[in-house]
Amino acid sequence: MLRNITLSADEQLIARAREKAGAAQTTLNVEFRKWLAEYASRQDNAAVTRFRQVMKQLDQVDAGRTFTRDEMNER
Repeated sequence: MLRNITLSADEQLIARAREKAGAAQTTLNVEFRKWLAEYASRQDNAAVTRFRQVMKQLDQVDAGRTFTRDEMNER
């Protein structure tokens, strides 16, 4: 399901973007949807990258012993 949103931008910037989209035989809406999907994807990738960095740092942590299942599930 598509939803409408309202954006604000400089008139000249919108005109140039529409011209560029028209030259590529597409629309500003199509190009914005592509950009939005890529942007949302990059956010996920950034979170994954940060998670991997943290896990790599924690790889050096040593508790000194192995815990039993019951100890690990204690609250």
